[in-house]
Parts: sequence; C-alpha cells; structure tokens
Amino acid sequence: MSVPLLSPVSERVGEVAGGLVAGTRRRLGDALFSRVAGPEGPRQRARIHGAPGPRRFGPGDPIARVHGDASMFVGGMRALMLQALHPAAMAGVAEHSAYREDMWGRLHRTATFIAATTFATDADADAAVAAVRRIHERIVGTMRDGTPYAASDPHLLRWVHVAEIDSFLTAHQVYGARPLDDAEADTYVAQAAHVAEALGARDVPHTRAELDATLQAYRPELRGTPEAREAVRALLVEPPLPLAARVPYATLAAAAVGLMPAWTRLPLRLPWLPVTERTAVRAVGRVATGTIRWAMATDRAEAERLRTGATSG
Repeated sequence: MSVPLLSPVSERVGEVAGGLVAGTRRRLGDALFSRVAGPEGPRQRARIHGAPGPRRFGPGDPIARVHGDASMFVGGMRALMLQALHPAAMAGVAEHSAYREDMWGRLHRTATFIAATTFATDADADAAVAAVRRIHERIVGTMRDGTPYAASDPHLLRWVHVAEIDSFLTAHQVYGARPLDDAEADTYVAQAAHVAEALGARDVPHTRAELDATLQAYRPELRGTPEAREAVRALLVEPPLPLAARVPYATLAAAAVGLMPAWTRLPLRLPWLPVTERTAVRAVGRVATGTIRWAMATDRAEAERLRTGATSG
C-alpha cells in the first residue's frame, strides 16, 4: 500500500530533478554558444537557419553532420595548429590580425562563416564568401626571407582549406556522434570543396584520398616558425579564459594535440605520447565532446525549429 502513497512524491522529485538538469543544460549551452558565436550569436543564428530560400546542403548531408557536431571544438583547434605550419599563412595571421588580443572575436567570425556557408541560404552563403574575398584582397606582405605573400593566392587558399577540412574530418571520425563511412567522407570533402573554390582556391581535393595526397604535397613548404610556435602557445597555454574554464579547455586542447600528425610535433614543440593519446586523452576527449553535445542540444533544437519554419514558409 505504500507504493501508491509514494508515487506522487517520486513523480514530484523526478520533475524537480528533470527541471534542474534542463536548467543546467540550458545555462551551459547558452554559455558555450555565447563563447563561440559571440554577442551577435542569436541574431546570426536566426538569419542563418531561419531565412527562407534555397540551400546547397540539407541537414542530413555529411557537411552538415560534421560542421554541426561538438567534435568541431577539437577540429577547430587542430586546424589552427596545422595551418600555422605554412610560413605564408602564419605571416598573414601574425601581421594582419589581432589574434593575441582578440582571440574570441576571430573565433566568432570564423564560426559564423562556417555556419553561413554550411547552413544558410545560397544568397547568404555567397555574400559571406564575397565578404571574405574582399578581406583577402587587402592581406598582402613579405615574409622574413623576402618572399611576398597574399591571402588571395590560390595555392595558399588551398593549404588553408585542406588543413581545415582534414582537421574537421579527423576530429569527427574520432569524437563525432556519428562518424562518416568511406563514401560519406568522400562526399564531405567534395561538398567542402565548393567553399574553397568560391574563395579562389584551385585544384581542390574532392575525395579523402585526394585530400591526403594534397596534404603530403605541401610537406616541403611547412615549417615551425617562431610566429607559428607563438600562436600555438597562445592557443594551448594562454587562452583568455576564466580559471574555472581552463580545465575543460585544456581537455579539448589535449584532444586536438593528440590528433596532430607525428611529423608536426617537433616543429611546433608539441608533445608526442602515442599510447597516452590513444587511451587516456581520447577517453577524456570523448567525455568533453559528449558533454558539449549534451549541453548544446537546446541550441540544435532551436536551429532545427528555425530551419523547419524557413522551409515551411
């Protein structure tokens, strides 16, 4: 007879616990979204996901699955480290951006560009590409050895692209909720190529095998310059974060370092602990990305609601 009497109490306890969990998820998700998307995040989300019009990619496409997953936190860090190995790319960043003083602003702009070119209408995506092309036209300079560089150089654009896409895909295959099969991975590379070509890159890879071959072809051009090592240190060791956020950030950073190719470690002064990286680091990395995925479920639901409204409208 005690069970019926306790049932309302148990139900109430369950409701309270559920409310606490939902509140925690919402607060953590809002904090993460704000950190990545910046103060304009809600407005940009409404524009990217809610504006009516044709879109190149659907929510089930490989590019949407990869770019919408929590593994992008790891992939983004890896991409920045890998891209820094090209002296011309790193010179452009060092001389024409305030990444040391405005790390989060750069993240906001990059995240918005990736979201726009993946999820927005064709018109919005094309406008985002055109805006970046205008910026690239102004980024020119000379490296320490006297070699000129330009951000609009198709060869340099291809390097930035392949380093980025390889990083996003590698992180997704290890930490993503649903890793891609071989055919889907090829589709992802082909879909991502559209943006690089629109930005002005040439001979962009369209399969995973072509991506691997292109990365290898750049090896002779890559080296760990002082600027590259400084940028990696700023990313991994000196992020502008409150003390409470340093531990989870360090977990994501360790996961990103653990996915860097072995040949990048010495030039960038990165540790190489293959056994630890494949066991302990990946275990905590999966916990971290899983927590982010859980926390940002509300944000994903809001984006889906906006997309549905845009489609039905």
